[in-house]
Amino acid sequence: MSKEIEHKYLIINDGYVAMSISSHHIRQGYLSRDPDRTVRVRIYDDKGYLTVKGRNSGDIRLEFEYEVPITDAEEMLALCPPPVIDKTRYIVPFGGFTWEVDIFEDPVKMETAEIELPASDTVYELPPFVGQNVTGDPHYYNSNLGK
Repeated sequence: MSKEIEHKYLIINDGYVAMSISSHHIRQGYLSRDPDRTVRVRIYDDKGYLTVKGRNSGDIRLEFEYEVPITDAEEMLALCPPPVIDKTRYIVPFGGFTWEVDIFEDPVKMETAEIELPASDTVYELPPFVGQNVTGDPHYYNSNLGK
């Protein structure tokens, strides 16, 4: 069993760009948006992934991710009902953790930063580019964007 513990924040400035060590293009769609069993297809640069996530319980949820052939991911993405999300992800090391900053291009314009943690009560420093904590707010779940 795999658990994901993640906190999400809104972005308040573009300081993440200078702090980032890499950026990646991501396209993703959802075969299921059911909160109890979200199924996502993702193309991350030139690799395909299939991810199954359980319902959030605070900042924790089950997550299972598997690499799939890129051609399979492309075909599965074509099966996903609209919208297909298009975003750029910046990888930003800060305070001993890795922050992922997502700049959404389509279907909505939005900027968020996420940090994955070893435990819910982990103490961490906020980088200067983050603002409001939106962890657990369904409006900011990728699976709800553009609905």
